[in-house]
Amino acid sequence: MSAASLPLLAARDLAQPLAWRNGRSISGAQFLTEAAALAGQLPARGQAVNLCRDRYHFALALAAAALRGHVSLLPPNVMAATLQQLPAGTGATYAMVDADEPMDLPRIDMRARPAASGASGASGASPRVPEIDSERIAVCLLTSGSTGAPQPHAKSWRALTVNIGAEAERLAAMTARPSLHGMNIVATVPAQHSYGFESSVMLSLLGGAAFDAGRPFYPADVAQALQNVPRPRALVTTPFHLKTLLLSGLELPPVDLLLCATAPLTPQLAAMAEDKMAGPLIEIYGCTEAGQLASRRTTQGQTWTTLGEVRITQRSDETFLAHGGHVFEPTPLADILALHSDREFGLLGRANDLIHVAGKRSSLAHLNFHLNRIDGVDDGAFCLPDEVPGTVVRPIAFVVAPTLTAQEIGIALRAHLEPAFVPRRIVHVDALPREATGKLTLNALREFALRTLADNGISATLHVPRDHPSFAGHFPGHPVLPGVVLLSMVMEALQSHIGTPARIDQAKFLAPVLPGDTLALKVTTQGDSLQFELTRGDTALARGQLSPLRAPT
Repeated sequence: MSAASLPLLAARDLAQPLAWRNGRSISGAQFLTEAAALAGQLPARGQAVNLCRDRYHFALALAAAALRGHVSLLPPNVMAATLQQLPAGTGATYAMVDADEPMDLPRIDMRARPAASGASGASGASPRVPEIDSERIAVCLLTSGSTGAPQPHAKSWRALTVNIGAEAERLAAMTARPSLHGMNIVATVPAQHSYGFESSVMLSLLGGAAFDAGRPFYPADVAQALQNVPRPRALVTTPFHLKTLLLSGLELPPVDLLLCATAPLTPQLAAMAEDKMAGPLIEIYGCTEAGQLASRRTTQGQTWTTLGEVRITQRSDETFLAHGGHVFEPTPLADILALHSDREFGLLGRANDLIHVAGKRSSLAHLNFHLNRIDGVDDGAFCLPDEVPGTVVRPIAFVVAPTLTAQEIGIALRAHLEPAFVPRRIVHVDALPREATGKLTLNALREFALRTLADNGISATLHVPRDHPSFAGHFPGHPVLPGVVLLSMVMEALQSHIGTPARIDQAKFLAPVLPGDTLALKVTTQGDSLQFELTRGDTALARGQLSPLRAPT
């Protein structure tokens, strides 16, 4: 596809619904009329920061910016630090909002517009579907690295059109439908997230479906949102949201398609979803850098098949490249794959989550998969301490499993994992710090692990060798362990015993540490900080303050 311009909407009956709000339809004609009017209110040059929470407002803002020739920036959050680091563009940077977001940017408030309603759309003749410059950058998806600095990934209208066309064709084939026209989508994922963006808003604009304007989160809200749209209907969600929904005990409306992504999904959960909601569950594999790349029906096997003309090849190292179709330039993937052909593969896990324990290799994704497939585990995640020289690290598991004991979980894991990967500690928690998309980031888990274990009281015993080399010169005849060495021992103990590294922000030395001493380390929470204390018997030796150490970018 090399046309100089491509339509804003795929071919469709403009009198039919493009969107829904509270059970009332909004036609394609009305959408085009409102988008054109909004485009006329935008500055001549600039870029839009689309922060709209309502999915219809988001789609209108996206379409208006594209009609004006502006790039739409989709940040992962509305934190001031994130907005301050948005990439610069030509002309004004302004925000499209429908909530009272705290920010310094000029804004266009979508709530000031008349509410869209009515199935027939604007009166009079049906509007013409406008064309968008196919090579112009229409969207810049912004994913946040561990430092919080947005990482931009630009998408042209042509790339989006080809990608969504391949996705729509695959989903129609897998649901035995001639197309997705008439399919009504309810999505639990934010429109600013690449998966939520592609599989709700864009799958409607460019794939022929229609979307619900809301973003239901709680199970009762999801069930009501599904009930508000007619069949055929689809639920676009994540494994975390889906599991919460299925375990809620609510009677769920039947669906004609379940679309799931973001994290590995257990076959048991997929089978439960298909049984309770009556529709096929299809997983989408992709990444922000390359878009949506492959799909599978989880209950029919673990093999992924690429979308459209996308192909996967392997370089001489363990790097895999996506190319073809909408991926115009070969793009490295962050995952380790088992290639069956250039169109079919198995997913082994993220390249950066491969772990080694006692000379054996696995991945955190594999461990989490087996943890979450245990009946009674509502949610769970493994955390592996950083390696400490001279020690063998063992993983820790955090679980939401109110009906199971740690021993029962350990027994269940031993049936599927090698002994080295069975966690040495299983910690029950009320919830894990997942994002709205269901993702659990490395930094969030590190900080959560440190604070959770500190809430329970972290204890460790440190032994000071009599022949420690630092005693030479500190001081002859009266050897004393240097403070920097003592703090280093504290750091190693934390990494070895609690599953996440930390830094020492403050320290006060109260008494000397001598050759052969046995020290007790205690870490506790105090307000928002972590406090540590080292003692020898009843004697306090050192005290200080800790904070979690963020993972490197």
